[in-house]
Amino acid sequence: MRWVFLLLVALNIFYFVWTQQQPPSLAGDVVPFALVEGGKARIRLVSEHGNREGEQSPMTASGEICLYLGGFETDQRSSMLEQRLISLDIQAGQAVTNLESSKDYWVYLPPFGSRDAALRQFKELQARGIDSYLITQGDLSNGISLGIFSGQDSAVSLLERIRAMGYGAELRELVRERREHWVRVPARDSVLVGDDLLSRLVQDFPGMRHQMLPCASPIARE
Repeated sequence: MRWVFLLLVALNIFYFVWTQQQPPSLAGDVVPFALVEGGKARIRLVSEHGNREGEQSPMTASGEICLYLGGFETDQRSSMLEQRLISLDIQAGQAVTNLESSKDYWVYLPPFGSRDAALRQFKELQARGIDSYLITQGDLSNGISLGIFSGQDSAVSLLERIRAMGYGAELRELVRERREHWVRVPARDSVLVGDDLLSRLVQDFPGMRHQMLPCASPIARE
């Protein structure tokens, strides 16, 4: 029995010394149980998590509807309206759009190769009783203007008559634009502009119009 007891003591001492000589487990070698599913470790990067929180749906990013107030001919009135809204803690910004107001029709002879050639043609037209003017500036310089008309029918009639006389007349449309000045209220603040406030604004700014349009509409910020 004494030999058995001494043998057990010796085995315990040997096991203790052996375990102390083994390298400790590294933290990176351990996969937390919470990240293991179906025998595979699920890994989510910190950057990936951040991107998901910051993502916006297409509707939020590009489909928001803003409120546009104004339609004024001058930016003075739109500036006053903008300041009025800002004083009510409503975010607002200037916006402008170009609209076609009228269209004219220009009958002319295309530019000649030189000023002398244009003058010779001009004198010939004058001699034949055709009203004309020498063009001295722009992309039609050294051409000859035969008339500008507000009505298309009148311009076409002259065009056909001049061509019948053997001249290579052409027709160009001249678009005249007018600017409208607006105040743009972002979607998150447009709910603050209720019917009562709209009524007061119309009284203070006669002629003011309002419309709901996509925030990325053709109306551009100044």
